[in-house]
Amino acid sequence: MVASRTATGGPARTTRKERAAETEAALKEAARRVFARKGYLNCKIVDITEEAGRAAGSFYNHFAGKEQLLEALAKDMLEGAGEGFAEPHAHHDLSDLDVLRDHVAVFWHTYRTHLPEIVAMTQASMTDAHLAERLRQMRMAHMGPIRDHLETMCEDGLTLPGAAPVVASAMVSMLEQFCYVWLVTGGEELGRPLSDDEAIDTLTRFMHGGIARSS
Repeated sequence: MVASRTATGGPARTTRKERAAETEAALKEAARRVFARKGYLNCKIVDITEEAGRAAGSFYNHFAGKEQLLEALAKDMLEGAGEGFAEPHAHHDLSDLDVLRDHVAVFWHTYRTHLPEIVAMTQASMTDAHLAERLRQMRMAHMGPIRDHLETMCEDGLTLPGAAPVVASAMVSMLEQFCYVWLVTGGEELGRPLSDDEAIDTLTRFMHGGIARSS
């Protein structure tokens, strides 16, 4: 496999490690496409290798099974989950409409971007306790920052409609269900598409009303 050319103009071949990394990445991306098309439970390993254009046996050089591949995808998602919450704001007062919208937007776009993994994890969690724990960790990656910000706001004198961890759970539960309805099942009978901005703005104003009115 040719990656570049040497200083003399000849082809520079990739190393075995580089080829292995390319294959692993190809299998992950193929799995995401197959999960999205067929669902995790109906997906077979051969479906993934065919989608990736790799030999069936190559899969087991990287993963013990599709469960381990899904966990690798979840790990990748978890590692990047916190990056989106580094807003340009100097504070994280969620009673500030713009700050709250940033959090809602990150959740919505993360859910959309990682839809194949999230749906697959939800399906797998019904029968696999380890993947169920991974799904919980994914949820906490979103809920943790919101809970921390709410607790800080309480210390600054804000009165919430309930304990900060419970309010954070309610907010994330609303986000999760709303995202599932519109991004997974196709949404309600609206008669028109729901844009990202409308979804984010509606969620933001709804949650902001509960936080701001309680202060």
